[in-house]
Amino acid sequence: MGGPNLEVFKFGMYIMFPIGWMYYFGANLEERFSVPDFWPKENETHTIPFEKDEIQSELARLRARRLAARQRRFELEGNNEPVEHHIEPTPSPILESLRNTDQSSSLQQPPHPEQSTNTTQSQGWFSWLK
Repeated sequence: MGGPNLEVFKFGMYIMFPIGWMYYFGANLEERFSVPDFWPKENETHTIPFEKDEIQSELARLRARRLAARQRRFELEGNNEPVEHHIEPTPSPILESLRNTDQSSSLQQPPHPEQSTNTTQSQGWFSWLK
């Protein structure tokens, strides 16, 4: 058909085409595909507090912001009572019942191994296997 020269040319194209493509698009990426001012400057970003007093001041600022938003929400709802600084939420009756069952179950004594236990009703993940 074409001879050995055509095969060498095709092999050269198979090798050089991807290399040329990568060289064209891979060189000078910063100049070719950059968006000016895409990343914020150092003074425009948030700084993470690492010192104890900085952390406390940040927590105080967030708490004041949260309480101001809560006061604004109460005023919009028509409840103009002042918001206290720290209000403990009352737990729901469901949580109270769960707490009571946890305490009562911890007070019960586990069965001793020498006592016979009822094995017809097993509990746990694999109780359906039996």
